[in-house]
Amino acid sequence: MLISTKGRYALRVMADLAEHPSEGYVPLKAIAQRQEISEKYLEAIIKTLVKARLLTGVRGKGGGYKLTRRPEQYTVGEVLRLTEETLAPVTCLEETADVCPRASDCRTLPVWKGLNRVINEYLDHITIADLTHSCDAGNNYVI
Repeated sequence: MLISTKGRYALRVMADLAEHPSEGYVPLKAIAQRQEISEKYLEAIIKTLVKARLLTGVRGKGGGYKLTRRPEQYTVGEVLRLTEETLAPVTCLEETADVCPRASDCRTLPVWKGLNRVINEYLDHITIADLTHSCDAGNNYVI
């Protein structure tokens, strides 16, 4: 599983909007500048988020975008499942996959099912609100 820029940027947009709730509708240009993302690319991402009703938008003067729910009501998993084709670690676990003829004899299938469960549980326990919290002091080391 590899998360695309679309998924990563969608999370950044959601976190940005969560950090600026008092501004009402936030202009696309402001989000693009703060996040250093091309406005053109951001338009496509935001269109996906609006269509799924994660965001709402208003056109014209004073327009922009805002969250439709409180930040703690969105999970990272929800956003990534929307923006990514799949979060499955192997193709046989994708929702649109045909049933594998070897599934009943596959020695590795339990490994992939377990990994898939861990990935989804992990991502579903992190909220957009969690992304807006600062890193804990002393917890920003790199290996």
